[in-house]
Amino acid sequence: MSLFFEDGNAIHIHARRGGATRVKSRVRSLYYRNSAAGESSLRQTVKNAMAKETEIKLKINDVPAFHRALKRMGVRLAGPGISRVHEENVIFDTPQGGLAKHGQLLRIRTETPEVRKTKKSALKQRVILTFKQPMTRQLATEAEGPSDGPYKVRDEIEVEVAESGNLTRIFEGLGMSGWFRYEKYRTTFRLPASKAWAKGLLIELDETPIGTFVELEGPAAAIDRAAEELGHSKGDYVLKNYLRLYMEDCRRKGEQPSHMLFPNRK
Repeated sequence: MSLFFEDGNAIHIHARRGGATRVKSRVRSLYYRNSAAGESSLRQTVKNAMAKETEIKLKINDVPAFHRALKRMGVRLAGPGISRVHEENVIFDTPQGGLAKHGQLLRIRTETPEVRKTKKSALKQRVILTFKQPMTRQLATEAEGPSDGPYKVRDEIEVEVAESGNLTRIFEGLGMSGWFRYEKYRTTFRLPASKAWAKGLLIELDETPIGTFVELEGPAAAIDRAAEELGHSKGDYVLKNYLRLYMEDCRRKGEQPSHMLFPNRK
């Protein structure tokens, strides 16, 4: 399977026995183009039901300093009793990379929460199906507040499902496969309601096999202010997804890319 990118390069996916895959070649920004009128009409119908996601990433090199900055800001965990959540993500596509050619993403995410204190009623695992439209780089709208920074903006649909097994079999029956897996630990924070400027903002700390990042998601003006209070400027904004960051990390290390997993989970 080949996934196409805006400068003509591609990721080539080679199937192994047993359905596993490996990934090689280079990654560039996703390439997408208009399709036939009927397909475009269906895509527009789906888009109307989507929520818009505006976010950026920041690379965190000094994790203790980052936590000190969070404390100064007065952030709190987004949910009671949750320390962090383990995520296992699987991206699906056709052998020809039909979704990636249009800049779309289809993903099954399994979230397993860690509980801060021992409780009889442990938090349950969640499985989330996500569909995303092509990424755009855009400036903030007037409603989001004044800003001149670029953001990663995508329309997305998320649906919670009972479990991943049957859904995976459905996708495979439709000719798709889970060609790339990546995992991370995510801790989600919010600022208190007294910080009116931060309404709708999520601060999501991601511990990944390729380093620690924070995702800021919400109104553009709130993203800019939070990034500044965390000691970062607009020049630090990262719009790349974890697939591309992983491929670049493998290239720097001279390693053959496969899946972005922690060492004990390969």
